[in-house]
Amino acid sequence: MQIGVRRERSQPSIATFMFNSIGEGRVSMGRGGWGLQLRKRHCAAWVAAVVAAVLISILPATSPVAEAAARSARSAKAPKGPDVRSNAVLVIDGSNSTVVFERKPDLVAPIASITKLMTALVVLDGKQPLDEVIEITSGDRSRGKGAYSRLNVGTKLTRGELLRLALMSSENRAAHALGRSYPGGEAAFVRTMNAKAKVLGMTQSRFADPSGLGIENVSSARDLAKLVIAAGRSETIREYSTSRQHEVRIGRSRVEFHNTNSLVKNPAWTITVQKTGYISEAGQCLVMQTLIEGRPVIIVLLNSFGKYTRVADAKRIRQWMESQHPRSLARVGTGKRS
Repeated sequence: MQIGVRRERSQPSIATFMFNSIGEGRVSMGRGGWGLQLRKRHCAAWVAAVVAAVLISILPATSPVAEAAARSARSAKAPKGPDVRSNAVLVIDGSNSTVVFERKPDLVAPIASITKLMTALVVLDGKQPLDEVIEITSGDRSRGKGAYSRLNVGTKLTRGELLRLALMSSENRAAHALGRSYPGGEAAFVRTMNAKAKVLGMTQSRFADPSGLGIENVSSARDLAKLVIAAGRSETIREYSTSRQHEVRIGRSRVEFHNTNSLVKNPAWTITVQKTGYISEAGQCLVMQTLIEGRPVIIVLLNSFGKYTRVADAKRIRQWMESQHPRSLARVGTGKRS
């Protein structure tokens, strides 16, 4: 005679549940903060998964406690990253060169006025006097969308003033005049830009003009992180790119220029170097080095969704990074690095 036996729903093994609960990630949480392996979840997810797996293994599947534990384990998965809208993103912890978050880091695309960071490096490497006066000529004018300039033909400014305006206010005629006044002219300047890119290991980059208005100026988020790091080593670029405003004389008038990155005016941010960029083919772009939780962080945002998205994405990245280590926020004000 066969005796009927009521079977309980089979329970998953602890190992199986751990694997399914933790899954794969795209975020690195490493030594002393963010970092190390891109496919590991952070400690809290492991602890939650262990507790939930033990409860599920010893309790009936229909138990409210087991069901709650399963729901808790599913919700305890580490976040996949900040909810950014930019098409290509790279975030690097500058204290140990660890990639914190990435999206299409090797996608090569036009970079618009981010180009001007390379322009600045070439100008400063050339050791031309920053107090030399340069006149804006008709040859510095560009046509097309994004070519607007407040520097009239005939305006005379020092090389240093032109460099500051190119970096902080993305002045296109200023950038073009810097390239034109280089020994050998613009052609030699562009060759030097590409040579500098090679020295920096920017293998996915190509430069075609000093202003970035041409779509032939292309790079990737990974290469631009290298450019930001190199630019951050220059005290002049750090100062000029983060100037909030600057006034110059144009003809008989004093004209005030403002920084194209609104975050430099925000007291909650400490930005050491930055550059914005836009042409229709590149979209809204932003690169910068800033301090988050007391450590340098390089952020590259390319082809953001809308006019204000690049700034919003930077804020989302900062909020997300701070949320990963809330306890370390107390150390920010001390000036000590975690």
